[in-house]
Amino acid sequence: MITVVVVDDHPLVRAGLRALLDGADDVRVVGEAADGEAALRLVPPLEPDVVLMDVSMPGIGGVEATRRLIDGGSSARVVVLTSFPDAATVQGALAAGATGYLLKDADPATVLDGVRSAARGDAPLDPRAARALLPVRAATPAVTVVDPGSRGEEDPPEARVVVGREADVLRLLGRGLSNRQIGHELGIAERTVKAHVGSIFRRVGVGDRTSAALWARDHGY
Repeated sequence: MITVVVVDDHPLVRAGLRALLDGADDVRVVGEAADGEAALRLVPPLEPDVVLMDVSMPGIGGVEATRRLIDGGSSARVVVLTSFPDAATVQGALAAGATGYLLKDADPATVLDGVRSAARGDAPLDPRAARALLPVRAATPAVTVVDPGSRGEEDPPEARVVVGREADVLRLLGRGLSNRQIGHELGIAERTVKAHVGSIFRRVGVGDRTSAALWARDHGY
C-alpha cells in the first residue's frame, strides 16, 4: 500500500485528491496539511511514501517545505502538484529535492500514475514542466556519434552518446513520461523500457530520471 500526505491550502483540492487517491486499491491518504509549516510537523512522524506538495501556500511555501523535509532526512518522495509550469518554479522545486512535478490540470489518471511512479523510485515530470527546463537553442549542438559498443566506462561524460532505441526512450523520458507511457508511445513492453532506462543511467552516469532528463536537455535530445 502506497501512503500519501496531501499538502495544499485549498480544502476543496485536498478533498478531491483524497477521494481520487483513496479510491485506488493500492494508495491511501494518511494525512493532510494546509501549508508548509503543517507539512513539516506532519510528514516526519507519518513517514509516508509520497508527499503531494503544492507550491503557492501562505507562510512556508512548497519549495521551502520540500527543502526542509529532504534536508531533515525524510525518505518521502515529494511530488510537486501545482498550477505553475514556469522554469524558475520547476527548477527551484527540483533543486530543493522534489522527485516529481505534476500540474493540477492533468487528468486524474496522470496524477494517480505519478504517485505510483514516485513510490517506485521514478521521477514523474509533466511534459510542460520538462519543456520549461529546455533552454532556447540557436542551433542543435554538434554531437560526435560513435559506436556505443566500442566505448568503455572510462570515457568522459562529454564523449557519451545515446543512440537507437535508447535515444527514443531518453527523448520521451526527457519529456517527463513514465515507463508505462514510454512503452505505449514506442509500442514496447514496460519491462523493456525499464531495462533501457537502466542502461541509459549507466551510459550517461546518472542515478535517477530527473538527472537523466536534465542530461537529455543539455545534450540536445
